[in-house]
Amino acid sequence: MKTWNPLCVASVVVMAGGFGLLPAAATGQRVDGARALIQQAVDTELAADRADHSLWHYRMKETQQNDAVYDVVDSAQGEIKQKVEVAGHPLSPEEERAEAAKVRAFLNDPRAQAQQRKNGEHDDKSAEKMLNLLPHAFQWTVASQSGGEIKLHFVPDPAFKAPDIESRVLGAMEGDLIVDQRQHRIRSIRGTLAHDVEIGYGLFGKLRQGGTFDVERRQVAPGSWQITETHVHIEGRALMFKTIGQQTDEVKYDFHPIPLATTLPQAASMVARGGSGLGG
Repeated sequence: MKTWNPLCVASVVVMAGGFGLLPAAATGQRVDGARALIQQAVDTELAADRADHSLWHYRMKETQQNDAVYDVVDSAQGEIKQKVEVAGHPLSPEEERAEAAKVRAFLNDPRAQAQQRKNGEHDDKSAEKMLNLLPHAFQWTVASQSGGEIKLHFVPDPAFKAPDIESRVLGAMEGDLIVDQRQHRIRSIRGTLAHDVEIGYGLFGKLRQGGTFDVERRQVAPGSWQITETHVHIEGRALMFKTIGQQTDEVKYDFHPIPLATTLPQAASMVARGGSGLGG
């Protein structure tokens, strides 16, 4: 479920063709058809994710880390990520050696590799759970329809009974979701925390109203959609007085498919070439 990890925003914060067959929905009117649109999109996303085993070589920019740019390569055993640029400038020779040393250390650390896979599996399960909750946690309204896309507005459903804290955070959001009408894929989802969320009556945590998240997705190959932008800005406190600073700004670009048999050492070799493998 790596293509949907940012829908795990709630857990991250707490822990630190059928469209055309539906009746046309009047803009601004909540109808059963709006919920059906979301359900179909969720079903399509889950099915596509289970079937998609593609691997990618791409660049990722983290603006919250001094505009650091990373070269990232997937493999069947995990991913390799190596910093290649900071604040618009390439790394110095010393910095390049330090980054290469980190990659070598990861390749020689089975426990670190196992932890990365474990974290990924946890994110996958959380993302699947959050996707499945979308049709049920909100009241949906068709906001607009144009250019092959449907924009749906969502607000918390007062009848929704959140099964856990993660779901409570998700269910407190309101915002907009855009669906590609032809492929039934979720193109973007943007939300704002509609009200404060207290954990343990506020004793163990409180997330402040107004926090935002924005996930943007694009088709990078026929039938293959990837997250291209993730922006999360949520403030609060947890464990009495510890401040929560969930601030994430990531942009992914320059996607290139790589062979499905790519191994972790091969992925490391690709980033070791300083990005020369891009497009290859």
